[in-house]
Amino acid sequence: MIDAFVRIGPLMDPASYPQWAQQLIEECRESKRRVVEHEFYQRLRDGQLKPSTIRQYLIGGWPVVEQFSLYMAHNLTKTRYGRHPGEDMARRWLMRNIRVELNHADYWVHWCHAHGVHLHDLQAQEVPPELNGLNDWCWRVCATENLAISMAATNYAIEGATGEWSAVVCANDTYAQGFPEEQRKRAMKWLKMHAQYDDAHPWEALEIICTLAGENPTLGLRTELRRAICKSYDCMYLFLERCMQLEGRQQGRVRPALAAG
Repeated sequence: MIDAFVRIGPLMDPASYPQWAQQLIEECRESKRRVVEHEFYQRLRDGQLKPSTIRQYLIGGWPVVEQFSLYMAHNLTKTRYGRHPGEDMARRWLMRNIRVELNHADYWVHWCHAHGVHLHDLQAQEVPPELNGLNDWCWRVCATENLAISMAATNYAIEGATGEWSAVVCANDTYAQGFPEEQRKRAMKWLKMHAQYDDAHPWEALEIICTLAGENPTLGLRTELRRAICKSYDCMYLFLERCMQLEGRQQGRVRPALAAG
């Protein structure tokens, strides 16, 4: 395969990837920035959000956390051993990391408990429908698109942005100090794990995507990858905007209405 991609540089260096992938990162940068630098995470870091807003965020985010391993399992079914080097990479990586994601669901529940949110609250999903949009998109892309696109939307885009916004929240101890000392470690474990641990995951996903796509993918595939990645970021952004809209109502201020998406 003359257009086969094999990484020879450092995993987390954009220059280690084909030119088209470097361009893809740049084209998606602004959509990602709107998520990572969103006011919600800055206010969470500084202990400035209403408890009811955090409650809605935690409940609304639960389906994505709880079902992330299922997105990955769905993608695993798209692989066949020995058919393509990228599929072999994806197969090993997905099998190894599905178990990790199962543990992350436990850590989210611990975070929720520290805010008085219990499993029956998470299961009831009594939140505005806009907070279900990200989960709906993840299922749709994993059900209808090929392995490279669905991994780009989930393991690359969502895990990448999550690692960065978690680092924002953990940048100082203000939020953590808001929990009683005996609760603090369990309450912060999900955030700490993602801020310190997930950094390599989106890069590993990118390496798999590039191996699947090769050095010279079609313009159509490059376009679909960009759209899928930006759609994930945009769904995350709209989720945060809806949370801040709820926060604004509680504080007597009104944020602009969300555009239909």
